[in-house]
Amino acid sequence: MTTGPGGAGPDDQLLLAVADGNETAFRTLYRRHTPRLRMLVLRILGGHEADSEDVVQESWVRAVARSGSFRGDSAFGTWLNGIGVRVAWEAIRRRHPTDTISPETEPAIDPQDSAERLDLEAALRRLPEDYRAVVVLHDVEGFNHDEIAASLGVAVGTSRSHLFRARRALRAMLCSYERIPE
Repeated sequence: MTTGPGGAGPDDQLLLAVADGNETAFRTLYRRHTPRLRMLVLRILGGHEADSEDVVQESWVRAVARSGSFRGDSAFGTWLNGIGVRVAWEAIRRRHPTDTISPETEPAIDPQDSAERLDLEAALRRLPEDYRAVVVLHDVEGFNHDEIAASLGVAVGTSRSHLFRARRALRAMLCSYERIPE
């Protein structure tokens, strides 16, 4: 873990070595941070495995290319995840360049389909991409609305609105399904 501003931790030292071309340092950072990065982008992308692998790879390419600009204002993992969020969002925009969700748009929820069992991951995948990205970043990853807005290129109010609507949609989806008897 890095120690944050003002102090160099193991990740910071490894990143300096990566900037100097040290492949072993890169492998160490990669093994340490890729599982969390992969889960983050997989959730943002709604479970699209192939796209998530591409996003993870592109995130690492960008991180290595920018390794000299890492200032240590945050933990390396946080910095890397920020890059991953931006790359994932770019992938979503490339996949659906003209699709946007207006604040009035609500996700389609079919409460009649109670035969299907949903868990949280499946419910997240059913959310519109804009909503899913915000709820994953805020509720799963712990980003604040300012960070989300900067990462996704939206207004802070839009981030708050999408989180509210995403939570409401998730609650409706999860509550509409019969509980498994204990």
